[in-house]
Amino acid sequence: MWTSLIKPTAILSLMLSSSAVWASDWVLNADQSALTFGSIKKDTVGEVHSFETLTGTVSDAGAVEITISLPSVETYIDIRNERMNEHVFKGAEAAKLTASVDIAAMNALAVGDLLATDVTASLSFLGRDIPVDAELIVARLSEKKVMISTANMIFLSVEDAGVTEGVDMLQTLAKLSGITRTVPVTARFVFETDGETAAVATEAPVAVAALGDAERGKKVFKKCKACHVLEEGKNRVGPSLHNIVGKAAGSVEGFRYSKSLKEADLTWTEEALDAFLTKPRNYLPGNKMSFPGLKKEKDRQDLIAYLRDAS
Repeated sequence: MWTSLIKPTAILSLMLSSSAVWASDWVLNADQSALTFGSIKKDTVGEVHSFETLTGTVSDAGAVEITISLPSVETYIDIRNERMNEHVFKGAEAAKLTASVDIAAMNALAVGDLLATDVTASLSFLGRDIPVDAELIVARLSEKKVMISTANMIFLSVEDAGVTEGVDMLQTLAKLSGITRTVPVTARFVFETDGETAAVATEAPVAVAALGDAERGKKVFKKCKACHVLEEGKNRVGPSLHNIVGKAAGSVEGFRYSKSLKEADLTWTEEALDAFLTKPRNYLPGNKMSFPGLKKEKDRQDLIAYLRDAS
């Protein structure tokens, strides 16, 4: 999964390689960055997971270092988070990606331009140094902001990462017939600098999505699709979310709600949804929703915008 971390390296190499003179380190903007990986269990059930805490820098000399907090893994099932940390990550605190950027070798990106590049880095994980190759897309958002994302899905072998026994244990504890042993990874990394830069090409800055971006919220909704759909009258593990914004809580026909939610005197305003999605169990104790919540405010607001506009 951590293979995706390589991308920041590429980005930075592109940024730092500019003909401009960059005067200070570039720092990862964690709120605008995302590192996600997928898994398939029982051959048919696909799920999306992520690491919620990422930090990273690129020095003015081109040294790249990105740290992934392993305890921040978010699989949206608390006991699974605990088991991954205990059996797969073996209590380790972090994985670290390092690379050296040849600043002089890269051409500067004008604001608004994109660049595809191949990068090789080293991932330090559980005592192993794993070489990782990735194809990245780098976008110059402004003079002081760059975004990189995976050009193609990256796959990490459980065996190469040395966690086969840990995944075996997860499968045993969950009583599953199978868990995928090749992990697909995608990533988006945004880096910023407060340092002074020389002038770059004078194209208009690329707009960054504002809070409440329904298009981005459609992607966040993938975390909800295992239990919910937007179609009216169609309930799954959870009730239909059709026209949820402004709807009275516990009012979808045909769904068996928990007592706490059914008896709640609550309307799903955008404010109420934001509070609920932060941590459902805390907001309304006794409800049956197992989803642990969305930690990032932007994810919540984008999701609410999508729920409001899509139905």
